[in-house]
Amino acid sequence: MSLLFDQNLSRRLPGLLAVEFPGCQQVVLAGLSGADDQTVWAYAAANRLAVVSKDADFRDLADQIGPPPKVIWLRVGNGPTRAVESLIRARAADIRAFLADPNAALLELP
Repeated sequence: MSLLFDQNLSRRLPGLLAVEFPGCQQVVLAGLSGADDQTVWAYAAANRLAVVSKDADFRDLADQIGPPPKVIWLRVGNGPTRAVESLIRARAADIRAFLADPNAALLELP
């Protein structure tokens, strides 16, 4: 399982994190520019991707529907891409454990 970065996260993140999370994608680059949350949710589930977002709507979907897909909710404000990249790198072991846990639906970071 890999990661799908929400539309509001940088298109550069898949390339920056390709070593740690091979196969990660970003919503716009996946052809889902402007797609609603349900469409992104369905794409992530069909492609075995965990949604990474700052948007509480995905957290709510994780609570209501449950996995798949899993949701990584970034509890950070607006900031540079490097801050998101650093957070994901620093918590890579936690993210991998979360992705491997069949019962986990939501991981809040930091």
